[in-house]
Amino acid sequence: MSIRRPNFHVKTLSTNQQPSLYSINLEDYHTFTIKQSAKPKHKHNTHKINTMAPNVPTEQWAQVVEQTGKPVVYKRIPVQKPGPDEVLINIKYSGVCHTDLHAVNGDWPLATKLPLVGGHEGAGVVVARGSLVDDIEIGDYAGVKWVNGTCLNCSFCQQSDEPLCPKVLLSGYTVDGTFQEYCIAKAAHVARIPKDCDLESIAPILCAGITVYKGLKESGVRPGQSVAIVGAGGGLGSIACQYAKAMGLDVIAIDAGDDKKEMTKKLGAGHFVDFSTSKNVVSDVKAATSDGLGPHAVLLVAVNEKPFQQAAEYVRPRGTVVCIGLPSGAYLRAPVFESVVKMITIKGSYVGNRRDGAEAIEFFRRGLIKAPFKTVGLSELQSVYDLMIAGKIAGRYVVDCSR
Repeated sequence: MSIRRPNFHVKTLSTNQQPSLYSINLEDYHTFTIKQSAKPKHKHNTHKINTMAPNVPTEQWAQVVEQTGKPVVYKRIPVQKPGPDEVLINIKYSGVCHTDLHAVNGDWPLATKLPLVGGHEGAGVVVARGSLVDDIEIGDYAGVKWVNGTCLNCSFCQQSDEPLCPKVLLSGYTVDGTFQEYCIAKAAHVARIPKDCDLESIAPILCAGITVYKGLKESGVRPGQSVAIVGAGGGLGSIACQYAKAMGLDVIAIDAGDDKKEMTKKLGAGHFVDFSTSKNVVSDVKAATSDGLGPHAVLLVAVNEKPFQQAAEYVRPRGTVVCIGLPSGAYLRAPVFESVVKMITIKGSYVGNRRDGAEAIEFFRRGLIKAPFKTVGLSELQSVYDLMIAGKIAGRYVVDCSR
C-alpha cells in the first residue's frame, strides 16, 4: 500500500497573524510504501467467565417484586453469569433497609425495575469473576452496596462522586440486588471485606454504616463537638450513634420510647430526647449541649417529614443540618431569618463513595461498630417489611439467604 507523506515546513508568523504562532506548509509530498500488518486472529469473548468456583447452581431462591405495592414473592429464579467486568457473589447475609420498602411500594420518583430482586446490603463470597477482573479472587469476601456500578469516566466519577454518575446502577432498584442467593455486581464497586470480619454482622454496614459515616463526614463535626441524631433508634440511627462515638463526638439521640432510649444509651449516646413526651423538643435539644447553644450538627435519618422542618430551630449558629432520610413526598422547609442570621448550612448527603466504604468497614473491623440486628430467613422478608411499616423495628434486620 502506498501513502504520500507530507514534507512539513514550519514557519514563524508575525505577531499580528492569527490564529496561532505557527503555520504548517503541506508541500512536496513524498511517496513511501509500508507493509500492512495482518489482522489479529483472536476475538474477545465478552461473556467469557475467567474463573468459577465448583458447584455453583443454575437456580436459586430469591424474593421478587413482581408488582409494586404488592407483597414480595419467594420463588426460584436462574443464577446469572457475570459479564467481563463483573463478579458473582454467593450472598450469605443481607441487611434490610427502608429503601427496600420504597422499592417494593414504588413510591419514589425513580421507577423500579420490574420484576425486581431487592436488597443492597449483601455480604458473601466471590464464586465467579469475568474475564477482565484480575484483582478479586474466588473465595474472597465481598459486599454488594447500593451503588452496583458506574461509568467511571464522567466528571462525577473522576472526582470520587460515583453515586452521582448519570449512568449509575442501583442494587435492588435498577438492577437486581441481594435478596437472592447469588448476586451480580461490577467488580470495581464491590466492597472488599477482610476475612476476619463476620459476614452476618457486617451486612448492615454496607449501606447503613457507609451512609451515616458519610453524613457525619459531610457535617464537618470534629472530636469533642456535638451531633443530634434524629431517628437514633432506627436502623440508620443506631449505627450512626456508634460511628459518632467512635469519631469522638458527643451524641444527642432523638427518638421515642424507653426501649430506644435504653438502646441508644448503650450505643454511645450521652443524651436522649423523647419527642413523643417532650413539651418542647427545641429547648430540650439545646439544653442537652454543654453551652445551651445547640448541637454543632444534626443528622436527619428519620422517615417522616416533621423533624426536617424542626432541625434548623435547634442547630447552633454556624451549625450544619445533614439530610439523609428520604420520607416519601416530603419537602424541606426552614425559617429564612434564622437560617441567615445563624449562618446555618443545610445539605443533603447521599451514600458514600468507594473510599468512604473502605473507611466505614475499617471502623467495623477494629471492633468500634457493633450494629444491633436480628436475623431471620430470606423467606421471612415480607414479615420484616410489615414490622417496618408498623414502626416496630429497633435496630436492624438481617436476612440469612440460605433459608
